[in-house]
Amino acid sequence: MLSVSDLSCVRGDKRLFSGVSFSLKAGEWLHLQGDNGTGKTSLLRIVCGLAHAHGGVISWQGQPIAEDADSFRAALAYLGHNLALKEELSALENLQADAAIAGRHLNRTQALSALAQLGLRGREHLTVRVLSQGQKRRAALARMIASHAALWVLDEPFVALDKHAQDVLASIISDHVARGGMALFTSHQPVDMAGHGLHYRLQA
Repeated sequence: MLSVSDLSCVRGDKRLFSGVSFSLKAGEWLHLQGDNGTGKTSLLRIVCGLAHAHGGVISWQGQPIAEDADSFRAALAYLGHNLALKEELSALENLQADAAIAGRHLNRTQALSALAQLGLRGREHLTVRVLSQGQKRRAALARMIASHAALWVLDEPFVALDKHAQDVLASIISDHVARGGMALFTSHQPVDMAGHGLHYRLQA
């Protein structure tokens, strides 16, 4: 379980948010909403340990993440605004390289299956630089499937995707949750998600 308690964030002399508390259990998703500038991206980065909070506690399986950072990182898959793709490599090569860096075993069949689920069958060997923005996002999202991580944290994952691709991604996230996973994500678009979940609105 992921637990966020009384979290606050200050950037410069501006308080982005305070008093944020929620929990996310296995088999649940949480859709984080809020106007631009309310700190949605900052909150996700704090949850992932990529930025510091001004106050509050983030716990994983009942322990503050700082006390067992390795276990938390092993359970986490994060996709931010920066897709972290190498333009000179293919979608398949990017997926294999990401797994190798993370120390995870990912065979070719598993990698191709992850890309196919995101609609990239037939484009796996194209260099990323020739893909459309939507296809690049799909290639990055395939890392989530290939990671086998329990907790997915996604910042605006539906951006640059057409309606069909948005529906496919919503189904993939729902399936992950149905298998006992967790998903925390932001989205400006209305999202039709199956399974157990909640909407949390971040106030400035």
